Amino acid sequence: MNRDDKMLLLRNYDLWCHLDDREYEELNVAHHFIEAKKGDYIYFDSHHLNKLYFVKDGYIKIGYVDEAGNEIIKEIIKQGEIFGQFSLERNNLNGEFARAYKGNVSLCAFNIDDFEKLLKSRPELAVKYSKQMGEKLRRAEFRLINMLNKDVRSRVLAFFYHLAVMDGYDGSSPSYTMSNFLTHDDIAKLIGSARQTVTTMINQLEGEGLLKISRKKIIITDAAKLKQLVVVT
Repeated sequence: MNRDDKMLLLRNYDLWCHLDDREYEELNVAHHFIEAKKGDYIYFDSHHLNKLYFVKDGYIKIGYVDEAGNEIIKEIIKQGEIFGQFSLERNNLNGEFARAYKGNVSLCAFNIDDFEKLLKSRPELAVKYSKQMGEKLRRAEFRLINMLNKDVRSRVLAFFYHLAVMDGYDGSSPSYTMSNFLTHDDIAKLIGSARQTVTTMINQLEGEGLLKISRKKIIITDAAKLKQLVVVT
């Protein structure tokens, strides 16, 4: 892929759509396009990584390994999102890993010093970036509050509803279909539960006519009722 093709791919996304040629060159992105196969680590146990990564295609699993050797999933990053040193602080990943998940991935990377320079010269880009990071922090806060204050059923209900909202559901249709990139074990780790408990709960929700889940699709069959249950609980 040549330089112009790489630049076009990046400009397809809202955060980067107004970059001019000079700014693109300053980010030095053209030399940091990364293709990774399923299971490859983008970084592992990294304490000194001062880069941001932008996902052009695929999914990235972000997590860490606890003292007992268990893999803890913090979040799953999808196309159009940023990960790495998103707070723009230096050397603060504290053992975090990032790994290609559910297939091959395509990324671009850039140094946070170069990105900070661009933010200072582009206030509108800084506003867009702060909004994206604010949304990331709100999602993390939502997960923490759910794990601390709600039972497993309420956590599963809220998880699927907010997954749909993040995917683009606007409340206007009675049902909603989205791609399924999660296993029951992923969901369990993301909401702080056991896989078997989550499987049992999903089966119950399918029996109640709220969800229908296959390997490739998640269908919220009664979005209005699901939203009502999430608000109530």
